[in-house]
Amino acid sequence: MAVHMELARVLIRETDDTHIVELREVDGERVFPIVIGFHEAAAIERRLMGQKPPRPQTHELLDSVIQHMGGEIERVLINDLKDHTFYARLFVRQGGTLRDIDSRPSDAIALGVATDVPIYVEEHVLDEVSPA
Repeated sequence: MAVHMELARVLIRETDDTHIVELREVDGERVFPIVIGFHEAAAIERRLMGQKPPRPQTHELLDSVIQHMGGEIERVLINDLKDHTFYARLFVRQGGTLRDIDSRPSDAIALGVATDVPIYVEEHVLDEVSPA
């Protein structure tokens, strides 16, 4: 079962390559921290601050391509954890077809935040990083 999460905070470390996005359970107290790259962290932070880049960045470009091809992102799902690596899926509706697309979690979260779509984490993944 997938748990609905919301973006709680973005931590960009100026002196380190470790940047963290923290998701928080919408109807609960569990927290899901995930290490992401600088570009994804910066994209998420820009979106939260209402800053629009003068030219499309990767996540704005991908959203534009999806829209121009008649699609709409419905949700993001972080669905697995294997060998210390998280896995994610983008669900894109195109016409009557729901497409399930493999993604890095950092890209999926950045795209989800940029397009205001719900973000979910599978219960078993959440349990591994945020035991009750």
